Amino acid sequence: MPLTLSVLDEATNGERHSAGPFQFEATAITLRELIRIRVEQDVARFNASKSDPFRGLVQPEESERVLNGIRTRPHLDWQQQFEKAIRAFNANGFLVLVDDCQITDLDQTIDLAPQTQVTFLKLVPLIGG
Repeated sequence: MPLTLSVLDEATNGERHSAGPFQFEATAITLRELIRIRVEQDVARFNASKSDPFRGLVQPEESERVLNGIRTRPHLDWQQQFEKAIRAFNANGFLVLVDDCQITDLDQTIDLAPQTQVTFLKLVPLIGG
Protein backbone atom coordinates (compact mmCIF):
# COMPACT_ATOMS: atom_id res chain seq x y z
CA MET A 1 0.00 0.00 0.00
CA PRO A 2 1.52 3.35 -1.01
CA LEU A 3 2.54 5.80 1.67
CA THR A 4 1.75 9.48 1.09
CA LEU A 5 3.90 12.09 2.82
CA SER A 6 3.82 15.85 2.69
CA VAL A 7 7.25 17.21 1.78
CA LEU A 8 8.47 20.63 2.82
CA ASP A 9 10.77 23.00 0.93
CA GLU A 10 12.78 25.49 2.95
CA ALA A 11 15.49 27.97 2.05
CA THR A 12 18.16 29.52 4.22
CA ASN A 13 16.61 32.93 3.49
CA GLY A 14 13.55 31.92 5.55
CA GLU A 15 11.20 30.88 2.76
CA ARG A 16 9.15 27.80 3.61
CA HIS A 17 6.35 26.09 1.70
CA SER A 18 4.83 22.70 1.03
CA ALA A 19 6.20 20.89 -2.00
CA GLY A 20 2.99 18.87 -1.94
CA PRO A 21 2.10 15.29 -1.20
CA PHE A 22 4.39 12.57 -2.55
CA GLN A 23 3.62 8.87 -2.85
CA PHE A 24 6.13 6.21 -1.90
CA GLU A 25 5.63 2.53 -2.76
CA ALA A 26 8.15 1.29 -0.18
CA THR A 27 8.71 2.31 3.42
CA ALA A 28 12.48 1.73 3.31
CA ILE A 29 14.25 3.66 0.54
CA THR A 30 17.62 5.26 -0.04
CA LEU A 31 18.13 9.01 -0.16
CA ARG A 32 18.85 8.65 -3.89
CA GLU A 33 15.44 7.00 -4.36
CA LEU A 34 13.76 9.69 -2.26
CA ILE A 35 15.24 12.39 -4.50
CA ARG A 36 14.27 10.43 -7.64
CA ILE A 37 10.67 10.04 -6.48
CA ARG A 38 10.50 13.72 -5.56
CA VAL A 39 11.85 14.84 -8.94
CA GLU A 40 9.77 12.35 -10.93
CA GLN A 41 6.54 13.50 -9.27
CA ASP A 42 7.50 17.22 -9.52
CA VAL A 43 8.04 16.84 -13.26
CA ALA A 44 4.85 14.80 -13.74
CA ARG A 45 2.82 17.55 -12.02
CA PHE A 46 4.45 20.25 -14.14
CA ASN A 47 3.97 18.38 -17.41
CA ALA A 48 0.31 17.69 -16.59
CA SER A 49 -0.34 21.38 -15.82
CA LYS A 50 -0.92 23.87 -18.60
CA SER A 51 0.05 27.08 -16.83
CA ASP A 52 1.77 26.60 -13.49
CA PRO A 53 5.43 27.58 -13.26
CA PHE A 54 7.84 24.83 -12.30
CA ARG A 55 8.24 24.67 -8.50
CA GLY A 56 10.39 21.58 -8.24
CA LEU A 57 13.60 20.75 -6.45
CA VAL A 58 15.91 22.10 -9.16
CA GLN A 59 14.87 24.55 -11.84
CA PRO A 60 14.94 23.57 -15.51
CA GLU A 61 17.24 25.61 -17.71
CA GLU A 62 14.42 27.14 -19.76
CA SER A 63 12.13 28.14 -16.87
CA GLU A 64 13.13 31.81 -16.78
CA ARG A 65 12.59 32.23 -20.50
CA VAL A 66 9.17 30.61 -20.21
CA LEU A 67 8.23 32.94 -17.35
CA ASN A 68 9.30 35.92 -19.44
CA GLY A 69 7.23 34.75 -22.39
CA ILE A 70 10.18 34.31 -24.74
CA ARG A 71 9.68 30.60 -25.33
CA THR A 72 6.85 28.11 -25.26
CA ARG A 73 6.43 25.92 -22.20
CA PRO A 74 8.83 22.96 -22.33
CA HIS A 75 7.98 19.34 -21.65
CA LEU A 76 10.43 18.33 -18.92
CA ASP A 77 12.32 15.05 -18.76
CA TRP A 78 12.37 13.75 -15.18
CA GLN A 79 15.63 11.87 -15.77
CA GLN A 80 17.46 15.06 -16.79
CA GLN A 81 15.99 16.86 -13.76
CA PHE A 82 17.03 13.94 -11.52
CA GLU A 83 20.63 14.13 -12.79
CA LYS A 84 20.62 17.88 -12.08
CA ALA A 85 19.24 17.24 -8.59
CA ILE A 86 21.95 14.70 -7.78
CA ARG A 87 24.62 17.12 -9.03
CA ALA A 88 23.09 19.89 -6.92
CA PHE A 89 23.00 17.64 -3.84
CA ASN A 90 26.65 16.66 -4.34
CA ALA A 91 27.57 20.34 -4.76
CA ASN A 92 25.76 21.25 -1.51
CA GLY A 93 22.94 23.02 -3.35
CA PHE A 94 20.44 21.54 -0.92
CA LEU A 95 20.27 19.36 2.18
CA VAL A 96 17.73 16.67 3.01
CA LEU A 97 16.36 16.40 6.53
CA VAL A 98 14.27 13.43 7.62
CA ASP A 99 12.63 14.01 10.98
CA ASP A 100 15.09 16.90 11.52
CA CYS A 101 18.15 14.67 10.95
CA GLN A 102 20.39 15.51 8.00
CA ILE A 103 20.95 12.63 5.58
CA THR A 104 24.32 12.99 3.82
CA ASP A 105 24.82 9.67 2.02
CA LEU A 106 22.82 9.08 -1.15
CA ASP A 107 22.83 5.33 -0.47
CA GLN A 108 21.70 5.59 3.17
CA THR A 109 18.43 3.77 3.84
CA ILE A 110 15.60 5.87 5.22
CA ASP A 111 12.63 4.31 7.00
CA LEU A 112 9.40 6.10 6.16
CA ALA A 113 6.27 6.11 8.29
CA PRO A 114 3.03 8.14 8.06
CA GLN A 115 4.41 10.72 10.53
CA THR A 116 7.82 11.09 8.83
CA GLN A 117 8.75 14.70 8.05
CA VAL A 118 10.88 15.23 4.94
CA THR A 119 12.42 18.65 4.32
CA PHE A 120 14.52 19.78 1.37
CA LEU A 121 16.59 22.74 2.56
CA LYS A 122 17.77 24.76 -0.42
CA LEU A 123 20.96 26.64 0.32
CA VAL A 124 20.99 30.22 -0.85
CA PRO A 125 24.48 31.63 -1.50
CA LEU A 126 25.44 34.60 0.63
CA ILE A 127 25.84 37.91 -1.14
CA GLY A 128 29.50 38.92 -1.27
CA GLY A 129 30.93 35.52 -0.44
